[in-house]
Amino acid sequence: MAKILIVDDDPDIVEASTLFLERAGHDIATAFNRRDGMKAVETFGPDLLILDVMMEQPDDGFAMAQELRRQGWKRPILMLTSVASASGLAFGRDDEMVPVDDFQAKPVEPAELVRKVAALLNA
Repeated sequence: MAKILIVDDDPDIVEASTLFLERAGHDIATAFNRRDGMKAVETFGPDLLILDVMMEQPDDGFAMAQELRRQGWKRPILMLTSVASASGLAFGRDDEMVPVDDFQAKPVEPAELVRKVAALLNA
């Protein structure tokens, strides 16, 4: 199936997401911060990227997505976020500030994650 890179500083989210997506037949690589995630994009060559919004810095996910898009990376990005539930703030896709293809709220429902990944890969 597809090569998917998960970049999230929460080991439980990474472990669970890896398990669900491997069961769906995908090849998974992981990173726990923006710096390692950027290296993994180059070495692993994912077909899809799953990014957490907040890692070492509160905007690491946004900054990583912005940097990749500026570099010409066209593959889908799914952003995981608990920002809305934790802060009451809502945000949506924006080609410049939030250049991602879809959002998934945390905690992640396994079936919904697999469905969104499949939809993004087939878009």
